[in-house]
Amino acid sequence: MKPVGVGILGLGTVGQGALTVLTRNYEEIERRAGRRIQVKRIAVRDLDKRRQIDHTNFDLTDDPSAIVDAPDIDIVIELIGGIDPARQLIELAIQNGKHVITANKELIATHGNELFKLAHSCSCIIAYEAAVCGGIPIIKALREGLSGNRIELLAGIINGTSNYILTGMRNKQCSFQEMLGHAQELGYAEADPTFDIEGIDALHKLAILGAVAFGTPLAPFDSILCEGIGDISYEDIAYADELGFTIKPLSVASRGPNGVEMRVHPSLISTQKLLAKVDGVMNGIVVDGDAVGRTLHYGAGAGGEPTASAVMADLVDIVRSLESKPNQRVPNMGFQPDTVSALPLVPISQLVSANYLRMSAENRAGVLADVTRILGDHGISIESILQKSLGDHKDVLPVVIVTQETTEQNMQDALIEIGALDSIIGKINRIRIENLP
Repeated sequence: MKPVGVGILGLGTVGQGALTVLTRNYEEIERRAGRRIQVKRIAVRDLDKRRQIDHTNFDLTDDPSAIVDAPDIDIVIELIGGIDPARQLIELAIQNGKHVITANKELIATHGNELFKLAHSCSCIIAYEAAVCGGIPIIKALREGLSGNRIELLAGIINGTSNYILTGMRNKQCSFQEMLGHAQELGYAEADPTFDIEGIDALHKLAILGAVAFGTPLAPFDSILCEGIGDISYEDIAYADELGFTIKPLSVASRGPNGVEMRVHPSLISTQKLLAKVDGVMNGIVVDGDAVGRTLHYGAGAGGEPTASAVMADLVDIVRSLESKPNQRVPNMGFQPDTVSALPLVPISQLVSANYLRMSAENRAGVLADVTRILGDHGISIESILQKSLGDHKDVLPVVIVTQETTEQNMQDALIEIGALDSIIGKINRIRIENLP
């Protein structure tokens, strides 16, 4: 049986990791796959660029069409990132009858619906384990390992950069900006960290996970609540600790009687919960299935070799399935294509959560009464209040209020009114409290 021809688009961090793992573990991978695997060609932007990996035994080209159009290549591994030209190259590869492996979460989250449809019509596979949570095989767990379950809840820390920053703020007792600088120095955060710290990276991943968990098309981004960590201060972390919580960058997809809830935002989580123990750049995802109960999936969420581990797993799966009929393969989304159907998405305004509020208030009588009255007017009950007295000579006092559960709309309306009070100084920090079972 002839070797399986592989072409790689991109030789950045993940591309070099994939080549390293494939070279180092070649015999093990071949034993698992049952076929010889041969990297025929690697497309790069700059042929003269110096790279850390030895690529002298591989054919490098700056022409990606030499991969997606080549008759000797069976599987294309796309590791370029971004939308274009990655999308056009993947479409061409599929139209040419080639299977595709990608680590491109942005592309799958944005254009996955049409790409999966194209792949199905061409009897091709799109494998994307590496697009979500690096080396944690969460796609495979949802799509195959838990396929006998009705998934009710998926909640996790799926962005290592944000988790590293919040963990460092707590441990080092320092500011958000200080920890962001540390993350950039160590390469955990990009020079432009917007995608990570504003929750966009996690949003892409959650859209994919929700679709695979519930058998739905990928949700439009504007239906998913998305907030970043940039407004969190060390004061918030200290108050959370005093209240028995830790602050984590949480992503949640859950199924209830009114439909599917999807949200990305920092959350206060009880220090007794599993996800509260996931620190640094690590990722952790809790999945609830009706048969299996609660499972925790933990590991490195990024990095060259951890992500390459997922790429190799997809490669082995595709090689194993090359001789099988298309209808005998694991479907791209885990559900048979003709059964994938939309479920109602709970509007953001109707999402329900308890809340942590921190504000600065003038140190005079009646201020707290005004705040609590506004909360009551909007049907919001108070669980507890912390008011830190700094001495009679201080004109402004920090106030922390923990509310019971209420709708997003009620909370937003109340915050607008509270923020308009003359006695409230500056911005009100609001963080949701996640009551994970």
